[in-house]
Amino acid sequence: MKTCPWPLLLFCLLVLPTGLARAQALARPAERPLADNVIMPQLRAWSTVPIAPTGGIELTGVEVDVEIEGQLATTRLDVKLRNRSARAMQAELVVPVPEGAVVRGFGFKGAAAEMSAELLPREQAREIYNEIVRRAQDPALLEFLECRLVRSSVFPVEAGGTQQVRLIYEQLLPLDGSRIDYLLPRSESLDIQVPWQVKLRIRAKEPIATIYSPTHTLPAFPSGEREALIELNEAAMRAPGPLRVSWLLSHDGIAASLFAYPDPKIGGGYFLLLAGPPEATGPPRAALRREVTLVLDHSGSMGGRKIEQAREAALQILAGLEPGESFNIISYNETLDWFSRAPVVKDAASERRAREWISKIQAHGGTNIHDALVEALRQPPTPGTLPVVLFLTDGMPTVGQTAEPVIGEAAEKANTHKRRIYSFGVGLDVNVPLLERIAQGARGRTTFVLPDENIEVKVGQVYESLSGPLLTDPELVLIGRDGKLDPDRTRDHLPARLPDLFKGDQLIVLGQYRGEDPLRFRLSGDLLGESRELNFTFNLEAATTSNAFVPRLWASRKIAVLVDAIRQAGAQGGATVNDAAIKELVDEVVRLSTEWGILTEYTSFLAREGTDLSSMQAVQAEAAPSIQDRALKQRSGIGAVSQGTNNMALRDQATLNYSNEMFNERLESVQFDRIRQLADRTLVRRDGQWVDTRLINDSSQTPARRVDFGSAEYEALAGRLAGENRAGLLANRGEILLQVGEDAVLFRNPE
Repeated sequence: MKTCPWPLLLFCLLVLPTGLARAQALARPAERPLADNVIMPQLRAWSTVPIAPTGGIELTGVEVDVEIEGQLATTRLDVKLRNRSARAMQAELVVPVPEGAVVRGFGFKGAAAEMSAELLPREQAREIYNEIVRRAQDPALLEFLECRLVRSSVFPVEAGGTQQVRLIYEQLLPLDGSRIDYLLPRSESLDIQVPWQVKLRIRAKEPIATIYSPTHTLPAFPSGEREALIELNEAAMRAPGPLRVSWLLSHDGIAASLFAYPDPKIGGGYFLLLAGPPEATGPPRAALRREVTLVLDHSGSMGGRKIEQAREAALQILAGLEPGESFNIISYNETLDWFSRAPVVKDAASERRAREWISKIQAHGGTNIHDALVEALRQPPTPGTLPVVLFLTDGMPTVGQTAEPVIGEAAEKANTHKRRIYSFGVGLDVNVPLLERIAQGARGRTTFVLPDENIEVKVGQVYESLSGPLLTDPELVLIGRDGKLDPDRTRDHLPARLPDLFKGDQLIVLGQYRGEDPLRFRLSGDLLGESRELNFTFNLEAATTSNAFVPRLWASRKIAVLVDAIRQAGAQGGATVNDAAIKELVDEVVRLSTEWGILTEYTSFLAREGTDLSSMQAVQAEAAPSIQDRALKQRSGIGAVSQGTNNMALRDQATLNYSNEMFNERLESVQFDRIRQLADRTLVRRDGQWVDTRLINDSSQTPARRVDFGSAEYEALAGRLAGENRAGLLANRGEILLQVGEDAVLFRNPE
């Protein structure tokens, strides 16, 4: 088959008057019959006519290159097809695109007389969507009813051959204050498995403070650059959902923006505050120096390869300190050994002495966590530095004070110098809740080093993330028009205690707001070596249900806070799920998991076939044994590590987790497909139906209407849901029971 070179520009529409005249002269799209095969890259390929058992055309992959200059985005989609049949087939491409998109090019590799594509207005696009839905008996396209549509001319795909089609479109991206947003439409369905290779290059006119996606995990980005290249990793390529990317342009101080989701039932809505620090440039005072104390467990269980890796980690940290920064090293078993009684400034002499001291550390004896921790926190700090403790242990406390509550309280009382604590649990025999309490109470975090993992690598990764402190001791408050505190406007800020920001970090705060007046935030802290107060005012007119990721991410983090409280209650011993305070926490975990479709180890039964979800009391009772036996009782072992790992992921969650991927009690990765997070709703598979969890508690719920697929009433309700940014709720096959307005409506989709 002859291969034609890609055309530089084959089609231009809605830019020049001639293009507009040609568009007006075209027949209405519904009057041109659909090709035998229709391909939508966001979903799949459909055959609109009967095909042989060998199959027809299939979609094998999509490559996307996005070039963004300022606010102008050029998106190129290369769509890869394969014809599995023994005869040539005709096909056409239909591509949902955002509002304001303009076609710049269309072509493909292969033989064709003429190639063209047309951008359809919303009304005509909806006709095409509905036509394909009816012909293919597939409701999945309804997810894109509110999108504009590009429809290509018909092209051939040879028997047994492959074809590659290219579409290029441009759009002017919206600017919201200092934030620019890019959207690539894709399906939220877990059933879509076609990999998307995406590269996105941003060239900004001003330094970029931070880049964020609520839908896909992005690589770390150093603030202050004017150009960024983003490539989705393997996991992100197959993750469902539209690709949303936002970036903040840097000005003096912190760049910040707000995403808002309206929710009348809470008297306002949910917000996500995104902030990014500026580049750490300027005079020496702008670079806050660190003081690092490494506290190493050298008890007998650390023998062999463990102690070797711990020594290498200490040497790595020592080498990574900048001249003029301070350090200390404490090794402990049943007693403590000090490199120095107080932190020392790094220079050639102190580094040489420290290396010699580290080389002599040997593993033997017991584990005195209490004394090691308290003494590390009590030492006098180096003036003008950010004091950090890296605390490493591979076991339970066995010497001295061993009571978990006492050790936790002692660490809080001893930390008068506000040292940040980053704890490392090596292996599975560590008290997981204790290490988490110690770290969270001191603006730090916990890292688990599994038996087959390298201590040096894990410690090094955390240490590297602590380079270049930019904003320390941050605090966020709401103020009124009069400049006074207005704490009643928002509630449930998560995290409640903001972390320090280091180079490459971003600040994400989620919460609920009340009322419709603008939100006025004041962010204070030590910014680049100076005490600063920064004020931000955000109007709420742009609040939209399309920001459904905001309440779902808030619910994930809220569940983590509740589970943390339950697990910490287990430190006292004798605590049960029947205690009033704990039962209240359990009930709220179950409620949030059900409403937002966020599963935990304790609520994964919600996705199990046969679970009776009609009674909230019954659901809460089913969660109780797991929480009693695991969250309250398990303090160490593989089960405790899995809980700690899962809860840390929820506590830090910044991107959606459509499949509820988590670790089970054996630290095996698991996913769930019987519960679906779609738009701002949750659908659960029950008795052969998909059921909106807003209706799940009433087992006698009788639908007010039963609507058959393809009927005029069905199309009208689909249009209504599309206007609410909820058309994706109809994308599943089979019967779907949804709350539409105040009514329960049963949609009868094809099986």
